[in-house]
Formats: sequence, C-alpha cells, structure tokens
Amino acid sequence: MEAFEAIQKRRSVRKFTGDIIPREHLEKIVDAGRLAATGSNRQPWDFIVVTDQAMIEQLTVVGKWMRKAGAIIAVVVDPYSRWWLEDGSAAIQNMLIASTALGYGSCWVEGDALPREEQFKTLLYIPKGKRLLALVPVGVPAEWPTIEKRPLDSVLHWQVY
Repeated sequence: MEAFEAIQKRRSVRKFTGDIIPREHLEKIVDAGRLAATGSNRQPWDFIVVTDQAMIEQLTVVGKWMRKAGAIIAVVVDPYSRWWLEDGSAAIQNMLIASTALGYGSCWVEGDALPREEQFKTLLYIPKGKRLLALVPVGVPAEWPTIEKRPLDSVLHWQVY
C-alpha cells in the first residue's frame, strides 16, 4: 500500500478477528516506529511486543476489546530526553500507519493505560526510570471504521488563520 493511501485509510480499529500476526510483520511495524523522527536523534524508545494470550489478557483491563488483538505493542520511553513525549508519539504514529499499510488494524491506547502505568511496568518488567507511553493493539480487523475526517478546506489556512 502506498504511503498516502495508508494515511488516508488509517482509523482506530477496536474489533479484531483474533488471527495471529506473522512475526516478520510485527517486526516491520516496530521498525517503522524505530525509524520515526526524534529530537537530537536521541531515540528514547523501546518496544515490547506481546503475543502471549495470557499476557494480553492481563493488559485488557484497559479495554476488553483488545482480547482478540494479534499483538499488543507497549511503547516504552526514557524521559531523560527533552522530547520523549514527542518522539514516542512520532514512533506510535509511524506504527499505526505501518499497520494499516500491512492490512492490519491498530489503535493508540494511552489515556486508559496511564493510570495503570506502574501495574503494567511491573507486569512487563519495564526498568525504573522508564515510562510506558502507550499500548498499541494490532490485529486483523473484524471491521474497519468509516468515521469521516474533517475536509481539508475546513482546516487548511494560507498565510494567516
């Protein structure tokens, strides 16, 4: 799938079939995150790919809909970097687009996961001093949302607002 097509098609998918995702596809998705823009090339990220169903089940306390994801990618960042939040967000966006390009659905789960950050850090053996920025469930979509985005002419301004 061409880049602009993947960007246009990407939506937050919350219904998966439960099918397994090949390891090489998960590696491509994480590699897209690794290649994201990063302030001063700090690359303050690590990625934990969870495919074990028992572990996925423990992560679903933030959303039972994640049960049928083929994998959940935990995005771990090191806040020593001044731009850790921006860098981690860029990595997540790259992974969302890469997932779409490979035919998978994905979703950025942050707000529901952050209150359980310490619990998930313990579960995933994330070192002290690192932050769990988000969980990214990835899977074969059972359905693809068709929510419309605002039209370009309603958000694009030239020279001034």
